[in-house]
Amino acid sequence: MSSNRKSAFSGDSRSEKPKDGEAGDFSGPIKPIGTHDVSSGLSIGDPRSKKAKGDALVSSPSLTKPSGNRGVSSGVSIGSPNSKNPSGPIIQTTKTSVSSGVRSKAAVSSGVRGKAIVSANVGRVMSFKDVKFGLHESELRFRLIHFWEARNVRTKLLIGLEMLLIDQEETIIQGFIPAGRMDTYLPHMRAGGIYRLHNFFGSNNKTLYRVSEPSVTITFSSTSVLSDLEDSSVCFPEDRFRFYGYEEFNAACDLKGDLYDYVGHIKLVNGQVLNDSLVVDEAEIASTRRVLLHVQTHDGPVMKMYLWDKAASDFGERFKASGGTASVILVTTLNPKRYGGALCLSSMASSRIFMDSDVQATRDYLNWLNSNLDVAKRVDADVVTKTETVTIGELFSYMKQADAKVVAWFECIATIGDVVHGSGWYYIGCGGCHTKATKGPTTLMCKKCGKSDIVGVAQYLAKISVYDNNDQAVFVLLGDSGHELSGKKASELVESYFEANEDEGSDHLVPVPQALIDTIGQTRKFIVKVSTHNLTGKTQTLTVTKVLTPEDPDIGVNLEESDGERVKRAAENIEGEEPKRAKCG
Repeated sequence: MSSNRKSAFSGDSRSEKPKDGEAGDFSGPIKPIGTHDVSSGLSIGDPRSKKAKGDALVSSPSLTKPSGNRGVSSGVSIGSPNSKNPSGPIIQTTKTSVSSGVRSKAAVSSGVRGKAIVSANVGRVMSFKDVKFGLHESELRFRLIHFWEARNVRTKLLIGLEMLLIDQEETIIQGFIPAGRMDTYLPHMRAGGIYRLHNFFGSNNKTLYRVSEPSVTITFSSTSVLSDLEDSSVCFPEDRFRFYGYEEFNAACDLKGDLYDYVGHIKLVNGQVLNDSLVVDEAEIASTRRVLLHVQTHDGPVMKMYLWDKAASDFGERFKASGGTASVILVTTLNPKRYGGALCLSSMASSRIFMDSDVQATRDYLNWLNSNLDVAKRVDADVVTKTETVTIGELFSYMKQADAKVVAWFECIATIGDVVHGSGWYYIGCGGCHTKATKGPTTLMCKKCGKSDIVGVAQYLAKISVYDNNDQAVFVLLGDSGHELSGKKASELVESYFEANEDEGSDHLVPVPQALIDTIGQTRKFIVKVSTHNLTGKTQTLTVTKVLTPEDPDIGVNLEESDGERVKRAAENIEGEEPKRAKCG
């Protein structure tokens, strides 16, 4: 889980009870589900008696997959927002025709030794806008939009359950259940469900990574009673979004303030352009726990969007379910950050993913996109992410940052001091995909392509020592970057050597060629990639994906065409064995 997860719980501080606001008295009978003894992993009720109707099994506090009808909407267009707050986000509310009401059931409380509190006199009904700091004995009625775990960013210890709630007045507020009370309520909660809550505590809402506007959080207290709400003509909105565009996200970048929502269309998925043949590798997503998107709203600037953990897996599932045709994406509660000089949007534990026809906001955007196909198909310089020019010292500083969790590309001007000798400067890769070839009984094989007889081609994997005014580093030339530096392809140099030394066997270590040695003393502009291995401290050797002369104008790195992306799997599979002679050139 990402290190910047938030908790809205500020403790059960006591103060004088404020006067509760009134929104009308709609109290009705509550149908209890039985007597509830709170325990962890045991059934709710008296374990010595026979199972009564309505008994529930208390599960561990791991979250269940949210459910609920998300497709019903009021049809409010993105371009015609219901309202705007002073910060400028577009607010879109999604309504539903599902009714909710005064009759309720499944009342649950963590107080009175775990037994449900049931009373016909439920007190006044409050709206979210009237909730203040302190204890309240009134009733709240709301739809539970979403819930997620809050954990300590360092110890990963479970703190409690965060919730996003909406009342009939379309006001969004955050809710919180401390970890010790989660077993009581979690079995009865479902995303999209409509509830009433009696007795709660208004806690201060932290400004760090806040997902709603009110300054208070509804915290479940020891006497709180949660129950289902049924049979009413009152309609509760199904969802509410707070959209930001490029300019607003850019202004809020790295401020660690409110988290806002985004809707737009996808340009690249992990560096690949959207097309009918694009397949998202779910195994890779599960391994890396990350998806990198390039997204755009209308014809505005292109942004990077990083989806982490559950958001990444949800995207993979939804994209696969669409048959690889999904093009519109809506992601909630994003954190704007700057990596490598570029504005990036990063998902949080609270983030949700919607695509194409999932909600009205995505349907509206999809209609616009279908009417502007030239924008959807345009993959040009706007998609290219501009890199930032840094020194070697700044590269190392970025790698040491505690919050540097994103792979990034940088420009670095340095002078070549030496070429590393005594180790292989190339590897034999698959002629098709460039993945490192494996040696079979009589042939070369490629695990990625699944072929047992491939043509092996020599590819650069040469280490060079470089320096600038203050620091020194080791860069590795991978693939075409070595060709750009030396002017020679690795396959040409290898074959030339064996042609001149026919007596040497295929297992012979080819010495560093003169074409590389001649580059010593040259000052070049290197496009280097700070990879996951660099960020986790496994290595300080940086991969070069492109080599330019210092006079070349600033360029961007097109992730779709970057050789570093194309052959990075090969580099990760290099196991230090000496290069072997290619089967053929």
